[in-house]
Amino acid sequence: MKKSLLLASLLAALFAGCSTTEVEPMGLNAPFPELESKTADGAGADLSGAQDGAGLDSDELAKLKASDVLKERSVYFDFDSFAIKSEYESVIAAHAQFINEANAKVVLYGNASYEGSHEYNLSLGQKRAVAVKDALVSLGVSDASIETVSFGEEYANQECTASACGQDRRTDISYVGE
Repeated sequence: MKKSLLLASLLAALFAGCSTTEVEPMGLNAPFPELESKTADGAGADLSGAQDGAGLDSDELAKLKASDVLKERSVYFDFDSFAIKSEYESVIAAHAQFINEANAKVVLYGNASYEGSHEYNLSLGQKRAVAVKDALVSLGVSDASIETVSFGEEYANQECTASACGQDRRTDISYVGE
């Protein structure tokens, strides 16, 4: 009798721990107030804002919105690739300079088209985000200033044509506090 009661209690605890919560997907311009970047050793870097927890100030926001090169927020990739094309080097360099000057924090969203499995596309999206992160770091941006997130094909065009799929193969740059 005690064994069956114990078993029932354990099963109830197990099922309670496995409950799911419906999560609303975020749009690309949604604010991220509690982002945390995980390093290999599990330590985190707080990305909730720029210096002293503040976001971009009004002058920095104005510069970000006024600059033509900083308005370009996506780095596009070829099919099944996470190699950065030379045409996006100047875009990445401009963002690196701005991030360093403004002590800004960014989130890089890796995306993929529908070709391939869900798991493969999540991995490819992450590789694309990390490729842009590595390029920014090579230009002097602090690793702690960058968060990478993979959406895989989550926001891909469901009616994939050659041109639409090309738009899905990208990494988007979003500034925290914008």
